Amino acid sequence: MKTQVPKTIRIVLATIVFLLSTLFFCDFIHRMPVAWHGLMHIQLVPAVLSGSIGILIFLFLLAVLFGRIYCSVICPMGILQDILSWFTRRGKKKNRKKRWYHYTRPYNAVRYTLLGMCILFLTVGISTPLLYLDPYSNFGRIAVNLFRPVAIGGNNVVNRIALLFNNYDFYQITIHTVTTASLILALAALLTVGMLAVWRGRLFCNLICPVGSFLGLLSKFALFRVRIDSSKCNGCGLCAKACKAECIDSKGQTIDYSRCVACFNCLDRCTKQALSYTPPALVGTGLSRPPQSAVNRNRRAFIATSTAMAVTLPLIPVWAKGKQPADATQLAPITPPGSRSLKRFKEKCTACHLCITHCPMQILKPAGFNFGWEYAFKPHLVFYENAFCNYNCTICTQICPNRAIEPLELPEKQTTQIGIAQFDVNLCVVYVDNTSCGACAEHCPVKAVRMEPYQGSLTLPHMYPELCVGCGGCESICPVRPVKAIHVLPSAVHGTAERPQEEEVEQINADDLDFGF
Repeated sequence: MKTQVPKTIRIVLATIVFLLSTLFFCDFIHRMPVAWHGLMHIQLVPAVLSGSIGILIFLFLLAVLFGRIYCSVICPMGILQDILSWFTRRGKKKNRKKRWYHYTRPYNAVRYTLLGMCILFLTVGISTPLLYLDPYSNFGRIAVNLFRPVAIGGNNVVNRIALLFNNYDFYQITIHTVTTASLILALAALLTVGMLAVWRGRLFCNLICPVGSFLGLLSKFALFRVRIDSSKCNGCGLCAKACKAECIDSKGQTIDYSRCVACFNCLDRCTKQALSYTPPALVGTGLSRPPQSAVNRNRRAFIATSTAMAVTLPLIPVWAKGKQPADATQLAPITPPGSRSLKRFKEKCTACHLCITHCPMQILKPAGFNFGWEYAFKPHLVFYENAFCNYNCTICTQICPNRAIEPLELPEKQTTQIGIAQFDVNLCVVYVDNTSCGACAEHCPVKAVRMEPYQGSLTLPHMYPELCVGCGGCESICPVRPVKAIHVLPSAVHGTAERPQEEEVEQINADDLDFGF
């Protein structure tokens, strides 16, 4: 049937997007092409934060032409909700009862108030509401902190089984990047979205999600929309039972286009062919128009939303100021190269954790609340044993969709000073135990740590801060425990380090060498 074609196309495209997005977030062996990060850049919130005008224009035209098709095809969180609700078998027999959707009134006051608050907070440089409400960022945290560990666990099980048969194609992988705080947040997001999806389909999209609320404003004017031909409609209500957005009023023959996510489930459910996904010119009569009562409700919701926004706006700077950490000397996080400054990174990053997945050295780790509420769950550099920021790596600067980490060419990255190493001579094994070491100097790629004469044949590390880029090579290799003798202090504003001068190599004439034969 022709009515099944739009739904089939939607399911195929959504499946491709969801699989690619999930694989890119869960890639623990780093086999996915880095170029695939473009799939994340077409998400609405990252496009807004990165200032990607071309993508924003594309998404705007998509909504104006086809309605909220973004929510059913491009948004991975929306597709995840469809998968979860599909597993509940709505509309099929279960325990001799049928579980259907039904039309419900919109909660415009709630959804537009949340949208307005997100916009207002963003105008003063606070991205925290988006961190918790943005569907893309929530999906990223779910994938990285829940799906990815499960995939790694499965790999480790396969590895153990393969070893029993002397097969060494697999290898054990240790999870370094999941913290208790990030795990709890991801689990809470999955449970919340999952329960809402099982209970009421796309309730999260039409009540909490600011992206859905914003696109809902545009979809009211969409050219292609699901339309009801009243001359054919008999009011059977099958379309309303299939509508996971619960936006079809079959009795009043109206559709709330601000909530319709263009899933097309209603088209193939209608037995009278009274529904069509067409421009208005192709429908003779019976166009779906909202009743006057709905218009009045929308007007009241707009007034309530505007009032809430007006009351909230003057309180935002006060709240933001009051929530700053009381201790100004509190240790700050080391932000990735390309983030430019701590302030900018906090404003741009919504903690999708994509950079955490793709860091080949696994030194990016989600923070808890130890750096304040504004930095909660956002990535920071932690130098593990024998792990540091690779001097020749720029992967995190390439894939960030929010441009919280700006793209850096390798020469610029190699001189970006994300921190400066500090040396405590009172902890160094050379000073304490009178034994040779020099590990920090050997692992410094820019020669910011050099061994200089100390006592007799012993040499002691000496710092050259102007050369240090804060890569953590020295800290990661330092053998001192529990507090290392050398550690990186973060730079609140990233500086530019001097390039180390290349050592002159003495030219030797091979003819002058006597090898004894």
